[in-house]
Amino acid sequence: MEFLDFTNPAAVAEYEAFVQASGGSFTQSARWCGVKRRWLPEAVVSRDGQGHIRAACLVLVKKFLFPFKSFLYAPRGPVWDPRDQSALRDLLAGLEVLAQKHRAYSCKLDPPVEDWDAEAIHFLRAAGLRFAPWQQEDAAIQCRSNYLLDLKGRSEAELLASFKSKCRYNIRLAQRRGVTCRAYGKERLGDFQRLMEETHRRDGFQMRPRAYFARMLDALGGHCRLYLCEYQGQALSGAICVQYGGRTSYVYGASSSARRELMPNYLMQWEMIRWALDSGCHTYDFQGVPHWEEPEHPNYGVYRFKTGFNGRLALYAGEFVQVYAQRYKLAFDQALRWVGYQKLL
Repeated sequence: MEFLDFTNPAAVAEYEAFVQASGGSFTQSARWCGVKRRWLPEAVVSRDGQGHIRAACLVLVKKFLFPFKSFLYAPRGPVWDPRDQSALRDLLAGLEVLAQKHRAYSCKLDPPVEDWDAEAIHFLRAAGLRFAPWQQEDAAIQCRSNYLLDLKGRSEAELLASFKSKCRYNIRLAQRRGVTCRAYGKERLGDFQRLMEETHRRDGFQMRPRAYFARMLDALGGHCRLYLCEYQGQALSGAICVQYGGRTSYVYGASSSARRELMPNYLMQWEMIRWALDSGCHTYDFQGVPHWEEPEHPNYGVYRFKTGFNGRLALYAGEFVQVYAQRYKLAFDQALRWVGYQKLL
């Protein structure tokens, strides 16, 4: 076990190559540290007998002034073969070293292990991690339910034909009516932020500041795109999309209440899916569909919209926790829930 030296370009390049080749999330990329500036970055690396990286885990450290404790979080980490127990234990030993270094009371991990994978869940628990599968969706840092579209071996025409008929109709309607969708740089963040503010007022979704999206575009570089759908010079919808490790992820979205009959959101998703196809990605990730099982919930419409693209629901197992100071954990966890994890993230 060793720790990544973020000042060593060769070491960072090796780490990035492993995470991407292993299909790791962009939140496990060393580039993500440039976005999460209110957290201290650390990364644990485990090597095999030939000296090659076999497992890795990017960790964000949140410092608290009182009582000089910290909280460790591995977003969608670690990155490893879930059947390699030796590598997992090596990573966890590294996390314990980081916990001592930063006086952490616990570390939270939420690997992209689906809830049907009983073997992987067993190995995580056997390594000493606590697991609470009954945890409520709104209490978790990352949404446990995502909507995924498999792209492997499918052409653009085949994929479009697989969408539900109403979804295909809405994509073509937007195109016929003259709606355009393109990728832009930071110069259009003002338009996107205005759409975010309108979406926040209308639907109550979380809103990030403009500087946060600027950091995403800067830190992730060519992995990140800002998309805008426009009609006669008016921005109708927008999205921040990230491509990493063979997966294109729809991370943030916003839309105007004006001209919704033009169906810009359908065209925007299609253009981002086309980017994923052109780049050889195996998966398009629509990201979270919270409350997908509650038709009466206000957020159910998010799930209904995404199902038009005829993907599949992925239910992740949830969060696994390594505890280092039990007497602090309950109090700090309650405080973090009260403040809101998302405000910290």
